[in-house]
Amino acid sequence: MGRPRALWVLAEGSQRVLEHPDRLDELFVDIAAFEITDVFVQVYRGGRAWFPSSRADSGPYERVFRTGAPGEEPRDGLQLLLDRAAAAGVRVHAWVNVLSLSKNREAPIVRELGRDAVLSDQRGRSLLDYPNFEAPAPEGDYYRMGTPGLYLDPAFPGVAEYLSETFDELLTQYPALAGLHFDYIRYPDVLPFSPGLRFGVGISLGHGAASRARFARETGLVAPIGDSLGHGSRFDDWRREKLTELVAYVGNRARAARPGLEISAAVISYADRAYLSLFQDWRGWLEEGLIDFAVPMLYSKDPRIVRYGVEHYAGLPYADRIWVGLGSWLFADRPERALAQLSEVESRPPLGVALFSWDSIRQSDPLRTALARSAEPAPPLQTEAHEFPIRSVSDSAEPSIAPPAPAHGDALSLPGDEPEVSGAPLAPVPVPPVPAPSETSPSETTETPVEAAIAEPAADPASVEPSGTDPSPIEPPAAP
Repeated sequence: MGRPRALWVLAEGSQRVLEHPDRLDELFVDIAAFEITDVFVQVYRGGRAWFPSSRADSGPYERVFRTGAPGEEPRDGLQLLLDRAAAAGVRVHAWVNVLSLSKNREAPIVRELGRDAVLSDQRGRSLLDYPNFEAPAPEGDYYRMGTPGLYLDPAFPGVAEYLSETFDELLTQYPALAGLHFDYIRYPDVLPFSPGLRFGVGISLGHGAASRARFARETGLVAPIGDSLGHGSRFDDWRREKLTELVAYVGNRARAARPGLEISAAVISYADRAYLSLFQDWRGWLEEGLIDFAVPMLYSKDPRIVRYGVEHYAGLPYADRIWVGLGSWLFADRPERALAQLSEVESRPPLGVALFSWDSIRQSDPLRTALARSAEPAPPLQTEAHEFPIRSVSDSAEPSIAPPAPAHGDALSLPGDEPEVSGAPLAPVPVPPVPAPSETSPSETTETPVEAAIAEPAADPASVEPSGTDPSPIEPPAAP
């Protein structure tokens, strides 16, 4: 296979192609015109499934795919898409928002495992109790949730198993799927970012009673709670380990059920930030073979940020397993700049590329036309004064649906052997609010794929999660 060029498709973006299979013709016209090799189709977000499931809320599937007009055969949108993709020689990856529940308090996994399966902060407050899913007082005067919503605690007993069973149902019923694409596979982002619990700033999540008890059993240490910062660095490491263990468990179970299946993840583009603040060690996942490829959501209008990121990825020893996620939706009215970013990536083999998202591209005729000509050479990226990266959406914009801009990139310089700090947290400094993202990520977006950046795309890239109303598929990136 040549170098991949992928496209996020939201479950709840502007097109909702799985709910309207008559739009498959338009999708595959664009797939051919854009020379797309792989498609990330969002099928699970907010605890809801666009496939038959006993573990998730399959309402979207039941309402739309199994109820046709009188006299019509029931239609399964995902299966119809897979059939068309097979005929076109296109690989389809099921895009799933793993830990984000969007704002769904009634998700089946919460009913089954209990409210403690949702993350709690260092003061014992559950995200379920956050006002309007935003930071509570007094922290709300200084901090904000990058992608407001509910997130599962990856260290809570039963979470990994429940998610694995959900995705096994998907893989068993759709054997033509080429891959499973993780979005929102991280702890929540709180702005501004904190580089570690020991600094005593920000809001720290993952301090539920069950997780603290597990930490004590596994390390022999007392987990920090309240104003205590003791063992903060070890607790950070432990949360990172639990997230990696979840990736390994779900991925290995999926591969066992479907040999040859590819596992990928929409990740925060700033790898050091992802590692320190969101406990997402995606470079380690690549090194250990836990995922087959990573899609850093490099959503930005700033050509330098894009160039710096691409140069960095191209120099990594596993560059052939990195597909750079681009926020093409940012340039609906300036398509030449979307082409310049695409050229920036594709001029550096062996990197692949992924575009967020079809739903937003479809709404801009100039952008669609430009991408259809993207085989032609594009001008080099030019830096414009005073233009900075914006917050992103999934995980899977939602590929999101979602998300704003990715949160990866600037490496934070930290003290090397800083002793554990104890005592009261440092006083936070008030910060101005960050403008809300315009699209969710394939990470998190209403239309985000892949956790598009760090806000939940309208498809978790918006589904900012790349998805429908919140950000999602590709997680929208957060401002660096």
